[in-house]
Amino acid sequence: VQLQASGGGLVQAGGSLRLSCAASGNKFRFSIIGWYRQTPGKQRELVAMLSNAGSTRYVNSVKGRFTISRDNSKNTMYLQMNSLKPDDTAVYYCNLQTLGGSEYWGQGTLVTVSS
Repeated sequence: VQLQASGGGLVQAGGSLRLSCAASGNKFRFSIIGWYRQTPGKQRELVAMLSNAGSTRYVNSVKGRFTISRDNSKNTMYLQMNSLKPDDTAVYYCNLQTLGGSEYWGQGTLVTVSS
């Protein structure tokens, strides 16, 4: 499985961005997908997760602002980010975990939110 993330960029506080991550192979629809982020000197943290059954999980700081979704017909996951804050500035990584326990990461896309 290969993951290709896109959609990062520079946005002003209060603005929106949508990240996308396209997956190769045929395991996408059966997998747990997620978005993580990392800033220099800090551990990578989970931002949002979506199971193959539709259950979601968000870090408290993004609840009500970010939405994770998936399109199984396109093997693509999304992260819609609204009301962005400077604290959301980070490199965002997409993640896929298969039912067999394998884990894959995208290459990361930089999101910069200016104040």
